[in-house]
Amino acid sequence: MVTYDGKHFHAERRMGLVSDTFTKTSVLGRLKGNSAIGHVRYSTTGGTLLRNVQPLFADLALGGFAIAHNGNLTNGLTIRLELVKEGAIFQSTSDTETILQLVAKSKKNLSIDRMVDALSQIEGAYALVAITNKQLIGVRDPYGIRPLVLGKLEGKYILCSETCALDIIGAKYIREVENGEVVIISDDGIESIKPFQKLKPRPCIFEYIYFSRPDSFLGGLSIYECRKSFGKQLAIESPMDADYVIPVPDSGVPSAIGYAEHSKIPFELGIIRNHYVGRTFIEPQQSIRALSVKLKHNVNRALIDGKKIILIDDSIVRGTTSTKIIEMLRDSGAREVHMRITSPPIKFPDFYGIDTPVQEQLLSAKHTIDEISKFLKADSISFLSINGLYKAMGYPEGRDPDNPAFTDHCFTGDYPTKLRDKESNEEFSQLSLLSNLE
Repeated sequence: MVTYDGKHFHAERRMGLVSDTFTKTSVLGRLKGNSAIGHVRYSTTGGTLLRNVQPLFADLALGGFAIAHNGNLTNGLTIRLELVKEGAIFQSTSDTETILQLVAKSKKNLSIDRMVDALSQIEGAYALVAITNKQLIGVRDPYGIRPLVLGKLEGKYILCSETCALDIIGAKYIREVENGEVVIISDDGIESIKPFQKLKPRPCIFEYIYFSRPDSFLGGLSIYECRKSFGKQLAIESPMDADYVIPVPDSGVPSAIGYAEHSKIPFELGIIRNHYVGRTFIEPQQSIRALSVKLKHNVNRALIDGKKIILIDDSIVRGTTSTKIIEMLRDSGAREVHMRITSPPIKFPDFYGIDTPVQEQLLSAKHTIDEISKFLKADSISFLSINGLYKAMGYPEGRDPDNPAFTDHCFTGDYPTKLRDKESNEEFSQLSLLSNLE
């Protein structure tokens, strides 16, 4: 977190859970001020190191400047190389520092103009918050790939990634920050500018499938209701007679409810989740991911024994979690396990802030549906079609290939921005080594 008290900036950077590290007396007591930004890091570009912890802060010619970033830049490494050649000194391996360096380098006279100047050189996905000695700034990329919302509490404005964050603190939701919009909050109130090229919004479809909390709203839609609709559409496309519909908790629960309601098959909690274990698909090693699955899930054996199960999950990345869960269900006596996935097969890597691996490690990128079923040792598997996904989102005709409403590259390979870092293969591979520095 970085705060500003009218004279000085105060910063605290910690590794670990917020509740464990940002204690009220020892840490929060030192963060004085009447404006602040904070960031909880889900590492994609740059290693999990203290120097990559955001917000990043620098003393610039115009005063202190701190920035926090959700998303990934697709030309960040290319620009970084150019800046280093010009003499820039980087203190982190995060792509966010590229923005900070561009702000510092800009010749504009005002902080907001410097930020716009910097972002005009950037490609990719970003929802940003920044703080100066006079302003709190929020920015969403021209496609609106990553979410950013505006709220208000006791007359004070708030920027955050999801509406549920506003609910938790009792704040009032005002609206989403629009794609390509810059929101400037100061003692004089709030101002909005749109300095970038006007583009049709294409929010990331994975926010609806997985990333956002089910109690949030995005694009005017309830995430919970969207996921129920995914399950209903999947039941239409891939019907199956079974004893129970079982979700992989927690991400598969709303979709399983939708599948069960449409199919008239009972919904049951056949797998119990331990909520004190983190996400497994981002663990660095296969052996650790496999162990994490057993720590995270346990089968309700009395319910499962001798039953034919429809297992619902939101997506398959590497397949590690699904393989172990199916194995656990069979060990608990399940007679048949039929897997149903409420998204299309993930065939392409992400470069916008989802830590999916290189394409060769994506299960659906190199296997057919039958091969995936055999690999997982399921009796059958079906994925929601891309048109079915769009229908569930309220587009009766399905996906318009010439004008898609969402960023859905993980399924289609249709990336809305240029991938300059990936296209510059030699430079990309050299600069990627930076994330290994400790």
